[in-house]
Amino acid sequence: MRIGIIGTENSHGDHIIHHLNVEEAGGDARVVALSGGRGPRNTALAEAGGIDLVVDEPTELLPLVDAVIVTDRHGGLHRAHAVPFLTAGLPVFVDKPLACSVADARAIIDAAVAHDAPLTSSSALRWIPDTDALAADTAPGGPPLTVTASGPADPGSEHGGVFFYGIHPVDVALRLAPGALSPVHTHTTDATVTTTFTAGATRVVVNLVRPDGPRQIPFHAMVLTRDTVTARELTLGPDYCVPGLEAFLDMARSHKPPIDYADLLRPVQVLESVAGHVARLRDGR
Repeated sequence: MRIGIIGTENSHGDHIIHHLNVEEAGGDARVVALSGGRGPRNTALAEAGGIDLVVDEPTELLPLVDAVIVTDRHGGLHRAHAVPFLTAGLPVFVDKPLACSVADARAIIDAAVAHDAPLTSSSALRWIPDTDALAADTAPGGPPLTVTASGPADPGSEHGGVFFYGIHPVDVALRLAPGALSPVHTHTTDATVTTTFTAGATRVVVNLVRPDGPRQIPFHAMVLTRDTVTARELTLGPDYCVPGLEAFLDMARSHKPPIDYADLLRPVQVLESVAGHVARLRDGR
């Protein structure tokens, strides 16, 4: 499987190339081409992974690869970078977030459906062992009544504001809380952005805490059922990108997306509402 990467400024590219090309741990899958031209970053990645093909524009990858990973830090670039490959019928993994607007997310999903091209997108936290363990530990207690997820996020980030890191706790919360979303309510302080809504019958609370320089709170989630309260810190190990990458590889081989397309849209719906609230406060509206 020949894989191309678009958006190589993201450190996730290092993890992907190391896993597939250096460790050769993804079966026959290899990163064979990079987009973005031969700057210092791509030159270093190409040397590390033994990659010969570096192109200037994303669409130049089309005749060179069997699947694509889009890893731009700014989710606002994802629609333009993903849709041409979905239109060509190729499997696409859009690293978090899927997009920075519901309109862009719908357009990406619509392209996947129209051209029968398998698509997935997620936070790496969705697949890590701690999140799996939390889901397993809470299952015997029955349906969740409340899910609370917390983590760092900077609404002023140059990489798409609250979408950039806010996707992590939101995606974890929505993995644990299935169902249609209610209207989203957001409250802010100088240090926090707290969002509440229901997903199906589950009350969801997401706490985003602005980093203070190099300090930031850990990712954390808690699930309340009628019989249990289960909480866990969500720790990113050195191979934290691998479970999500393996889910993508399985999708590319089976043509079966690991996440329902409606569930790809839900985190973007939540974060679009949060971003709108933050923008209105900033603009004094």
